Amino acid sequence: FQLMFAAITPALITGAFAERMKFSALLLFSALWSILVYCPVAHWLWGGGWLADLGALDFAGGAVVHLSSGVSALICTLVLGARHGYGTDYMAPHNLPMVMLGTGLLWFGWFGFNAGSALGANETAVVAFVATHTAAVAAALSWMAVEWVHRGTPTVLGLASGAVAGLAMVTPGAGYVGAFSAILMGLAAGGLSYLAIILKGRFGYDDALDVVGIHGVAGVVGILLTGLLASKAVNQGGVDGLLRGNAAFFGAELLTVVVVGLFSAGMTFVILKFVDRAVGLRVSSEEERMGLDISQHNERAYS
Repeated sequence: FQLMFAAITPALITGAFAERMKFSALLLFSALWSILVYCPVAHWLWGGGWLADLGALDFAGGAVVHLSSGVSALICTLVLGARHGYGTDYMAPHNLPMVMLGTGLLWFGWFGFNAGSALGANETAVVAFVATHTAAVAAALSWMAVEWVHRGTPTVLGLASGAVAGLAMVTPGAGYVGAFSAILMGLAAGGLSYLAIILKGRFGYDDALDVVGIHGVAGVVGILLTGLLASKAVNQGGVDGLLRGNAAFFGAELLTVVVVGLFSAGMTFVILKFVDRAVGLRVSSEEERMGLDISQHNERAYS
């Protein structure tokens, strides 16, 4: 169960630099990142490490998975640079039905991650299950509404993106917040992640699948909102948040955001520089124009 968390976290990062990195570099980067970034952060929060000792809580991976991958994804996009044609070529998803199929599979699987983090078929698992679903629904509707106002049309892609943002936002607090708090987290996720992706164009970094705007932003805000909204009335094994007078817990969550963010960014930069020296990071311009399916694997996704 824990190894699946470890496997999916570097996979999230790859979405940010899609169509740019060599396959050999991807393998080396993923192995080093899993050992040097993921393992320490997981220990700090889940293995009895120092952040856990200070009172920080991360129910199912807001910091361990989403914050660490989101910050690392940003560093990757800055080091590798943008795709050829970014900002001028049409780069929207080519198949929306497959996007929605993937969203449904992800949504369903997220119940396993969040409710499963209760480590049993118990009341906490039910709390996490309900919070996961309500946050995802609220975020999907929130994103759709904001996009409708901003662009004049609601989109299926936006609905899917909002749902994923809500799932990421509620992850750190899924077992510690009630349904109403989860709805508030979802509403925040849809709007804030949409805003982050709009700002991406202004900052100019090429995050192909919006890992930074969705997972990074939702991870940061979700951890802070957990520190604000957590309630022992929902989970006797948890803690009360800042709204219930526990400033120390909110401080521990804030410290988690700062420490995990800085650690992930610094270590990711060092790993990328090492991988570049060892095997080279980026494919050539010709290989990128040819497409990585052909240049890296000599096969086609679509004939």
